[in-house]
Amino acid sequence: MCGITGWVSFDRDLRAEAAAVEAMTETMACRGPDDHGTWVQGPAALGHRRLAIIDLPGGRQPMTAKTPDGTVALVYSGETYNFTELRRELAGRGHRFTTDSDTEVVLRGYLEWGEAVAERLNGMYAFAVWDARRERLVMIRDRMGIKPFYYYPTADGVLFGSEPKAILANPLAPARVRLDGLRELFTFVKTPGHAVWDGMREVEPGTVVTVDRTGLRTRAYWTLETRPHTDDRDTTIATVRSLLEDIVRRQLVADVPRCTLLSGGLDSSAMTALAARQLAEHGEKVRSFAVDFVGQADNFVADELRATPDTPFVHDVARTARTEHQDIVLDAQSLADPEVRGRVVRARDLPAGLGDMDASLYLLFRAIREHSTVALSGESADEVFGGYLQFFDEEARRADTFPWLVRFRRDFGDDGEVLRPDLLRSLDLEGYTADAYRLAVAGVRRLDGESDFEYRMRRICHLHLTRFVRVLLDRKDRMSMAVGLEVRVPFCDHRLVEYVYNTPWALKSFDGREKSLLREATADLLPRSVYDRVKSPYPSTQDPKYALALQDQAKELLARPSHPVFDLVDPERVRRVAHRDTPVITQAARHGLERTLDLALWLDLYKPEVVLG
Repeated sequence: MCGITGWVSFDRDLRAEAAAVEAMTETMACRGPDDHGTWVQGPAALGHRRLAIIDLPGGRQPMTAKTPDGTVALVYSGETYNFTELRRELAGRGHRFTTDSDTEVVLRGYLEWGEAVAERLNGMYAFAVWDARRERLVMIRDRMGIKPFYYYPTADGVLFGSEPKAILANPLAPARVRLDGLRELFTFVKTPGHAVWDGMREVEPGTVVTVDRTGLRTRAYWTLETRPHTDDRDTTIATVRSLLEDIVRRQLVADVPRCTLLSGGLDSSAMTALAARQLAEHGEKVRSFAVDFVGQADNFVADELRATPDTPFVHDVARTARTEHQDIVLDAQSLADPEVRGRVVRARDLPAGLGDMDASLYLLFRAIREHSTVALSGESADEVFGGYLQFFDEEARRADTFPWLVRFRRDFGDDGEVLRPDLLRSLDLEGYTADAYRLAVAGVRRLDGESDFEYRMRRICHLHLTRFVRVLLDRKDRMSMAVGLEVRVPFCDHRLVEYVYNTPWALKSFDGREKSLLREATADLLPRSVYDRVKSPYPSTQDPKYALALQDQAKELLARPSHPVFDLVDPERVRRVAHRDTPVITQAARHGLERTLDLALWLDLYKPEVVLG
């Protein structure tokens, strides 16, 4: 796992731009604390920061291969879980390896198959190949978009990086955001390819982007396709279990300490139990970690989102699976710490506004990194198996919009409520969302004979797997890599995604509950409490001290009326919440303060040019 960056400029020799390439590479230091390297040859420059996971001494990058017609150079971020099989196949085709790393397998795979190597990879990856034989840059991203990848076309080439900060470190890429970027920031629709920053693009999941002297081209090598599902219930459950066994076994491979993220929900519990059973075969134990808040278990108050606290279920799984478990308990002061907020904003390059849910994830990962370098997560099981409340909410099902927005507005209010009325009119967030929805559902193919209800649920599943999950995967990657922790997501294996996506909704929910297939496929591994537990989202603190700290910080911000945040945010709306009695602050009001404070800090840190006209 690493951070990559680079610059291709067909009109200059980049050996004269070494300082700029080093600056771009250095922004990725958190993603790769173990090593760094740069490579420059004529019009191409590549930079790499390494987090060593497999073949610690042998996987240094940029990695090159000399051919009779020119050098091929690679910078790679991620993991290829089937690299052993690919290595064997490539060796049979005459390739000779000098390391045991999956990076060299990808490089040799490119030499053998060109950009079609992407179709052979099982894993999470973002990589760039400079092919001097053709004077061409090839950028490839994994199918589900687990690893981030951005690029910025220039007049004579392109800049690229794992994160926008690497691109913004180059003078050719100004830190500018226009109205369209703000629309994307405040709508939670995740338009494919959109990067918020003006002129910047995201390499879309399952896509190859090539750049040469004739221009830039994109090609999708994978999309989520509609196919008939002919397996009966028992066969489907058995297939899910078989896939999960293989996926977890592959994703446990590492030359560094591993652990699991355990929330006490069905997803993380099933994944942890599978990992525990497999490692027990080798006399090893799984380390598991969970996040908790001071006083949360004792003072928990149920609401519409969360009926139960996580901790009792976490401990049930830890006892059943016999993990070496540790709770990471956070207090309100840490969650509201402006320094932590700053680290979160820097990690994400944007003011996401998720407040304590981002802060707690960052602090959890920072604590885990003291013990482990790789963590397995249950992320994306809800999207794959149908676990969110909106899958079962009739209003959300029938709404002519993204179904999660119906739930969000009910629970957290409208994300644009803090904005100035004049800016809201200019943004037309409602129209932007409607256009994005029409585009998102246009390509979902309906099976012959599929009922209206089944097709509606297929579209909802498709939206979650191609829009919603990408937001959460980006969040997970940024928070973990900010502290040099690699988080793997077994439920994002494309084989599992394809198979379960095409199971009818009647099969996904055959017992009238969420994630029926996952529950039955792992029933023998789960404590009864978890088997029967209703879906509970990622936890959020209920400590009133956290809301009070937000109010105090908002009051300090209001005392600076010339701050540029008030070109975007309505100060009167912030003032009303900042002076409200703490116990009556709603989730929506608290979220508005978090969004405002994130925006203010982002403006301070990045000093973007915000173009409102």
